[in-house]
Amino acid sequence: MSEGEQKTRVAVIFGGRSGEHSISCATAAGVLDHIDRTRFEPIPIGITKAGAWVLMPDESDSLRLQDGQGAEIEDNGTFVALVPQNQHLFFWDSRTPSAPIKDLGRVDVVMPLLHGPYGEDGTIQGLCEMVGVPYTGCGVGASSNGMDKGCAKVLLEHGGIPVGRYHVITDFDWRHRADEVPAPILAWGLPVFVKPARAGSSLGVTRVDSWQDFEAAVVAARRHDPKVIVEAAVQGAREIECAVLEGRAGGAPRTTPPGEVVMVSTPGMYDFQSKYFANEAVRLQIPAQIPAGVATQIQNYARQAFQLLGGEGLSRVDFFYVPDTGEIILNEVNTMPGMTPYSLYPGMWENVGLSYTDLVTELIELALAHPQGLR
Repeated sequence: MSEGEQKTRVAVIFGGRSGEHSISCATAAGVLDHIDRTRFEPIPIGITKAGAWVLMPDESDSLRLQDGQGAEIEDNGTFVALVPQNQHLFFWDSRTPSAPIKDLGRVDVVMPLLHGPYGEDGTIQGLCEMVGVPYTGCGVGASSNGMDKGCAKVLLEHGGIPVGRYHVITDFDWRHRADEVPAPILAWGLPVFVKPARAGSSLGVTRVDSWQDFEAAVVAARRHDPKVIVEAAVQGAREIECAVLEGRAGGAPRTTPPGEVVMVSTPGMYDFQSKYFANEAVRLQIPAQIPAGVATQIQNYARQAFQLLGGEGLSRVDFFYVPDTGEIILNEVNTMPGMTPYSLYPGMWENVGLSYTDLVTELIELALAHPQGLR
């Protein structure tokens, strides 16, 4: 950056109203630690669990996952608003009633590091579109469809990607059900996995090994989302993930060699606790030790899924791979993947020579290159 040239101002937004609040904070800690401060000026904005936008200090220590605990954004009495007035942020302090509203200046780009509902699902993307400010990551449609596992599977299946057996239970279905377990699900046999349709980080996910436990599993999932998806188990499968980045200047999406989540000391499901807190329970294998042809097919499917959903910026696409049969099944697309120290997404890019800092820079530059409006 030449002398006198202003830094690009980046509103880094994290926390939020979803159950993934603390994971969003941890992702923000990673970004604040690695953003290139010679080029970018971060403006940290936290969203409390109640939905208040507050101005946060530019530090990351309080946002990390530590000692089995996640961070939580507290209402500190400050309020921040992003308004359609030359993309400016405005700030006021309720602790000083006579204090004037302050203009924090123009924001060049928003980096919404919000996982789950009210962030990853297209809502904050829609706000940015209304305000007219560029933002990193997927747009409204891709975010919304990617967040909804049922909608995503319909689109991906229609596009020719194998997605496995699934059944969606809407709120209406559950309230007016004739039987505890829908007939299509019974036909699969056990086990099955019951999940909120629009949540992430394995929140509210239950492995059902007895039909007597099915209703309780649906109730647990509905605590996070009234729409529930049930998926058949994929026996003998390994969990393989692939990182995707939008192509430059309209080019094809870029993918990494896949990585793998390996359960070590705790057999069973890769759940919220093992993902983020039980470091000894899982190992991230980068790259995954799979045949070259399988890796190439997974990369092709990941690229295709990104394009089918209309992806922008980044996504992580998760698969099941069955070594005995060679079967590859797309599990889900994450349009705002975690970027904590225990996340595969930044690790897979680092494996091919793109550092965390360069990854953040790439995401910002991709966002700034997008035209405003429909594209």
